[in-house]
Amino acid sequence: MSGSDESNDDTQNDELSVPPGWKEPAFTKDDNPHGLVDKSSFSTLFPKYREKYIRECWPLLTRKLNEYGVKADLDLLNGSMTVESTRKTYDPYIIIRARDLIKLLSRAVPYEQAVKILQDDMYCDIIKIGGMVRNKARYVKRRQRIIGPDGANLKAMELLTGCYILVQGKTVAVMGSHKGLRSIRKIVEECMKNVHPIYNIKRLMIQKELEKDPAMKNESWDRFLPNFKSKTLSKRKQPFKKREKKEYTPFPPPQLPRKEDIELETGEWFLNEAARKRKKQLEKMREQQENTEKSLTKKMKSRQPPEEKSYESKKTEKADSSKVDVPKLKKKLKKKTNAAGKPIKTPSEIKS
Repeated sequence: MSGSDESNDDTQNDELSVPPGWKEPAFTKDDNPHGLVDKSSFSTLFPKYREKYIRECWPLLTRKLNEYGVKADLDLLNGSMTVESTRKTYDPYIIIRARDLIKLLSRAVPYEQAVKILQDDMYCDIIKIGGMVRNKARYVKRRQRIIGPDGANLKAMELLTGCYILVQGKTVAVMGSHKGLRSIRKIVEECMKNVHPIYNIKRLMIQKELEKDPAMKNESWDRFLPNFKSKTLSKRKQPFKKREKKEYTPFPPPQLPRKEDIELETGEWFLNEAARKRKKQLEKMREQQENTEKSLTKKMKSRQPPEEKSYESKKTEKADSSKVDVPKLKKKLKKKTNAAGKPIKTPSEIKS
């Protein structure tokens, strides 16, 4: 019984799994010959700078949508595009694709690329990044990170996911498969939260390599994928003079002495008004005298002549060098010996 159960499970799994390279058959007029029950329409606004381009490519767009039985209207006065299903429309999902087409055109996607959304295996996503960062300078810097130097990050994401990406204003337009759209949305949202796209690009590269190996299909990939830890560095400006925190005491600080208390300590309290005035005048005179002395010393410093360097004459040096120490010379000669090994006699010894 157990063997038969296992074989049944295997057959069920084979039936549920989609074979590689499988494509859904295209939806034709024969699948829905009676058309749709009700009409549906969608409209979207476009910016002023896109008006010229949309007017040029509008005949191509109407011709393309007529093939699917969808009517398109352009209102230049209000700056809007409208798509509407008709009696000839046979595909119920084509109106959603037509809505995505006019959305992409309004977000500066070229017509040649935007028309691909009408294909069955193509999907789109417009990511709004305008309200993710409040500071404008920071927002511009992070949006530039998505593009990268010379569009390197954008190109890498396109190659890894097989999606078309366009960064325009406050939105990121993406076209591709569901899996690709999901990964691009994750990268863009994390980039606006200050996570560099290069980390996610590296992760995608490893995943793509692991997908090629059929042995890794049912295994966990966590050991291969990198784990990047976020570093929170405080960029707060440090004060020039840091105040040292005093130890906490539950008691209040001691009360400062009053003016009357200070006067009582110094004895001024007991003096008359005339004596107090005299004392203040004397203090002022003393201060003035000290200030005048300080200013005089400063002036005198600037007026003092610099110290002259003492120069000794070269003649005296030569005279000193000509003097010979006779007793030292005698000692040296005594130590020295001639070629025969006998000590050299001094002139006084030879005379004697």
